[in-house]
Amino acid sequence: MKCSTLWKALFTSIFLLVASHTASAATVLKLGTVGFKGMPIGDAIDQALIPTLEEVSGGEMKIEPHYRKSLCSEQTCGEQANQGLIALWTSSTANFGNFGTALAIFDLPYIFKSIEDADRISSEWLAKKQCDVAAEEAGHVCLTVYSSGGFRQLGNAQGPVHVPDDMKGIKWRVTKSPIEYTLIKNWGAVPVPYDWAQLYQGLQTGVVSGQYVATPWQHVAKLHEVAQYFTEIGGSWSGNQLSMDKRQYDALSDQEKEWLHTAAKAFGEHVQKLDRDWVKAGEDSIKAEIKEWYVPSEEEMSLWRAGAIDAWLNAKGTFDPATAERVLEEQGMTDFIAQLKEAGAL
Repeated sequence: MKCSTLWKALFTSIFLLVASHTASAATVLKLGTVGFKGMPIGDAIDQALIPTLEEVSGGEMKIEPHYRKSLCSEQTCGEQANQGLIALWTSSTANFGNFGTALAIFDLPYIFKSIEDADRISSEWLAKKQCDVAAEEAGHVCLTVYSSGGFRQLGNAQGPVHVPDDMKGIKWRVTKSPIEYTLIKNWGAVPVPYDWAQLYQGLQTGVVSGQYVATPWQHVAKLHEVAQYFTEIGGSWSGNQLSMDKRQYDALSDQEKEWLHTAAKAFGEHVQKLDRDWVKAGEDSIKAEIKEWYVPSEEEMSLWRAGAIDAWLNAKGTFDPATAERVLEEQGMTDFIAQLKEAGAL
């Protein structure tokens, strides 16, 4: 009896030791992100990226997420990945520019006409093409490109804005983005760099009278309470990316890389859906509470796009003209291609 009990205890100890060793042998990828649960990026990490990788790898690969800047901000996450402190990181395509220009094409104003076009073209070929370039020039393997908030839209506190001339002389809040500054200036407004955290008060007091921000973020910040006139001009797409440090990626086996790409694809598809729902919910709520949501005609849109040509000229050398033209052609934007070529931007 004692012998039987001893053998059972010995067997249990061996089983626990083997199980412990197997668990510790799993490859754990530390991920740094400014995203958090409750917004599309964080939810897609939690609901798609993490479970898919564990499922396809049978638990041999796992992701350890660090949300809401708990480890790093966008640029510093990329730097920490290069240092081997983390493996995976997310950022806007604009902030990826700190490591190379491969994703700069996603930030060109009016490169996409709609969220649907952006999702479709990115998923079908553009993200893969540009991520291959990024792997060579940036020291990061870009796994997927996706939207975070759709497009920026104009909101202002003064009155209806239907064409660029309606913005003349109005003080318009801008970020440090050279593209945004150029757009606002070319549309006739007065660009005023202004802190995001103070924007509600600034619009309320008249320090600035307009902003160009993705609509779900305008809704989150309740900017529509003090800026009740909106214009759906699109233009600047809120592109984001998920990457892995190239040296760490190259150290993975072929099987591990396959698992990671499968999980990244599931994440990309899920975040697209969540983001579209987020954009729609924000826009529906805003439309129910403001004085005007104006959608320009195609003729009026040509005037808005004309204001973007200088931004394309300033960005020359950061994107492949043939690739950009292919993107525009696939959306039937032949008139815009002609405008860009006439100006020497393509």
